[in-house]
Amino acid sequence: MAAMQWTPTLVEERLVEAADVMRRLPETRVPGYFNTWPKMVVEFADRVGQEPTRLRLPPPSPGAISRMEEALAWLRWLEPLDAKIVWLRAGGERWKGICWKVGLTRSATHRHWQYALSVITLRLSDRRVPMKRSLEFVIARAHAEQV
Repeated sequence: MAAMQWTPTLVEERLVEAADVMRRLPETRVPGYFNTWPKMVVEFADRVGQEPTRLRLPPPSPGAISRMEEALAWLRWLEPLDAKIVWLRAGGERWKGICWKVGLTRSATHRHWQYALSVITLRLSDRRVPMKRSLEFVIARAHAEQV
């Protein structure tokens, strides 16, 4: 079986999937607390004028959870600021909101995001990440290897 050819686009898609799986996981509950009151019978008159309950997507499959755990481990390879940018973007946050949260300009935030995806791509492709080079050099190297 041939090894998978990783690209920054594939890494981004996997991180977006991981954020989606994280949203679809069931909420955690504190064990030991329960309610002994009987269920309340709701009549039609009680529901008039109320918003309908929001439907949730079904829980993720075990394979999706495994891929999410693998993708979350990739964030350890990044600097905390870069990991925060990548995770916010994977979660669907708009660039303006990300810029406000991390305190960088739009172009600097985008460059950090591209750099982080490039670092993950190089690490997954068993390539050395040049640490004493510029962000642009690492980004160009990751994009050059996908051709």
